[in-house]
Amino acid sequence: MIVPEKLKKGDTVAIVSLSSGMGGEKKYFHRYEIGKKRLEEVFGLKVITMPNALKGCDYLYRHPEARAQDLMAAFKDKNIKAIFTMIGGDDSIRIIPFINQQIIKENPKLFIGYSDTTVTHLLLYKNKITSYYGPAILSEIAENGCMHEYTKKHLENALFTNENIIIESSKEWTNDRIDWTDISKDNEFRKMQSEEHGFEVLQGSKVFEGRLIGGCLDVLNMLIGTQIWPNINEWENKILFLETSEMKPSPNQVIYFLRHLHSLGILNKINGIIIGKPKGEIYYDEYKEAFLKVVKEEAGLNNLPILYNVNFGHSAPICTLPYGMNAVVDLYKKIISIENNNF
Repeated sequence: MIVPEKLKKGDTVAIVSLSSGMGGEKKYFHRYEIGKKRLEEVFGLKVITMPNALKGCDYLYRHPEARAQDLMAAFKDKNIKAIFTMIGGDDSIRIIPFINQQIIKENPKLFIGYSDTTVTHLLLYKNKITSYYGPAILSEIAENGCMHEYTKKHLENALFTNENIIIESSKEWTNDRIDWTDISKDNEFRKMQSEEHGFEVLQGSKVFEGRLIGGCLDVLNMLIGTQIWPNINEWENKILFLETSEMKPSPNQVIYFLRHLHSLGILNKINGIIIGKPKGEIYYDEYKEAFLKVVKEEAGLNNLPILYNVNFGHSAPICTLPYGMNAVVDLYKKIISIENNNF
């Protein structure tokens, strides 16, 4: 794996829209402006927005090739050091035919996003480039009031330093909703709740390690069998990280997905599973039961470690997980440690 050069203040970064065109819609444009301004003022970066990123939902839906063009142009531009995604969506898979993987391979650089951008993470992984499963512009970076300190700290650690990443449970979380279209509420903070569960061990009682691979369960389900899906040997000794989207798939859908992974032989290859906090803690207990039903009861993998309720993906706040880097998960201390440097 290639770990792209880390950021420093003054570096130029790009914003792309690889799925939804929300950032270009009038009612959400102010959030794009907030996110862009925070990259500039909080992180000290120079920001350019790629030509098609603000053309709105209808245009980008009809032109997946335009989304791919922006991504390719951002990779080719030697002045751009990192690529941030505007927001997720549901059809990044449609950009795959328009991607020139040789351009990605020859121009490794930092890529940041989550949810539907699981597609691009797998594209980079296929080309041996580490990417970062973390905040998007409209959601986490343009968070009402200011970025959550937990989110900001982990993003800075991952993208700006070579210091090891240490992930512990956030002491608070939120599912409070503030209307993104209401500009008058941009400075209104969401109400936070105390974390009652912390990281939960569903099974296993040891320290385990492996390189990270995974993403949004809903999206991964679409990618099985495509040209960018990792072959069976690439799952050997990995840690699979999974999270569910704001669509809140039913527990049965989670079961079907896990059964599919097991039928492919993947569950027998990996060293452990890390599961993100469910959006709003909907299906919190039901998801736990779903994982244990398939992994423990059906697959008979009683000793496969499973850590639950980790702060990444569609929860708030979130950490940043580096794709392909080696992680050490201590189930005693409930800490995830990641070697955050070139290897």
